[in-house]
Amino acid sequence: MDSGVGDGKWHGSVGGIVCAPLDKVWGVISQTKRLPEWMPMVERCTGLAGEEDEAGYVRLVSGFMFPQPDGERSWIKERLVSLDSASHTYVYRMEASNVGLDGSVNSLKLADYGFGSTLVRWSFELNPLQDASEDSTIDYLGFLYKSCINRIEGAIEAESINASLS
Repeated sequence: MDSGVGDGKWHGSVGGIVCAPLDKVWGVISQTKRLPEWMPMVERCTGLAGEEDEAGYVRLVSGFMFPQPDGERSWIKERLVSLDSASHTYVYRMEASNVGLDGSVNSLKLADYGFGSTLVRWSFELNPLQDASEDSTIDYLGFLYKSCINRIEGAIEAESINASLS
């Protein structure tokens, strides 16, 4: 998202290689019901409005993504801005939350990395947070999102094991 630098927003991106074919990775990350499988801090993801694979779809994500002073769960209401299965990309905008990330935009893009592996690139932008350091916030989000990328392969392996047991 480097093209937005200078727009007053904070920007970051992380990436990783998943040792699984592109279509299997897309099958995990593009389905709302599978979010808790590869996002360790997400307990629940519920569709609120629209169709999951169409722009305008709204979902509510809850869990322990960001520590809350009262110990309560974090929640984020997200709207799908775009999803393109052909190019294996999607963009969500955080519309409301109890974590201060309203207006943030997350983009995921997959690319075939060869030899049955997939490159995952997660870019994000957010409005500056009051009383927060830009570097620390970008580092924290990068760490959080990278931990999600690192769990995709495990979600695919668990799916394969469950399928073989059925």
